[in-house]
Amino acid sequence: MERGLCLTTSLIWKALEEVKDPEIPVVSLVEMGIVREVAVDDQVVVIMITPTFAGCPALQVMINDVEARIRQLGAEDVKVEVVLAPPWSSDWITPEARVKLKSFGLAPPPVHGGRVEMTFFEVAVCPYCDSKNTVVKNDFGPTLCRSIHYCQQCRQPFEQFKAL
Repeated sequence: MERGLCLTTSLIWKALEEVKDPEIPVVSLVEMGIVREVAVDDQVVVIMITPTFAGCPALQVMINDVEARIRQLGAEDVKVEVVLAPPWSSDWITPEARVKLKSFGLAPPPVHGGRVEMTFFEVAVCPYCDSKNTVVKNDFGPTLCRSIHYCQQCRQPFEQFKAL
């Protein structure tokens, strides 16, 4: 960091709120619960992230975007560490992000409190008309963390973010 530059963890968190999820650009990595921890140790900014799943194809993009945003604050030494334990949980998605996901046309996952098996039997609520008259069309969507559904009320196909 530049001499005299004082980066606080709160300033870094605020900056990270601007780093968007590369696959869902209406939400930030902070809102998705991907950014887990921020620390400033001597002259090094350390940011720990947990991807939605270990094989996430957007992982390197997220790392690059986080590093770039923190360097814009004046930090020279930025380390982004990938932490896989505990694994990411869809419960980490903030309430604000759930609203944004819905407005994006992506049904947010139910909050499960660690009881994921219960969510497999829940009906996906249509993000367009709020109907529960929906059916699963494919358990595997465009990414591993989404499934494809169809609303029989408004006749819109939609994706649901899986409860993980």
